[in-house]
Amino acid sequence: MRIPEEALALAGLDDQPAAEGPRRLLALELFREGRVSLGRAAELAGLSVEEFMEFAAHRQVPLHYTPEDLEENRGTAARLKP
Repeated sequence: MRIPEEALALAGLDDQPAAEGPRRLLALELFREGRVSLGRAAELAGLSVEEFMEFAAHRQVPLHYTPEDLEENRGTAARLKP
């Protein structure tokens, strides 16, 4: 699929390889719709979770961090504590 350079520039993705911008936008949209998890979206976008979180934040897409996610993370942190 070919995306016009103007469209990539308008999306703020003109500094990335042509195939990467659309790939990242698609992963972001799937995440925004709740169709994939944060980790899966990052994988689809070809980014680390941290990079994807930053990408989402720059595009004002919330991270869907639920109270259940918080409890899971607290449990993980407790298990990892020395």
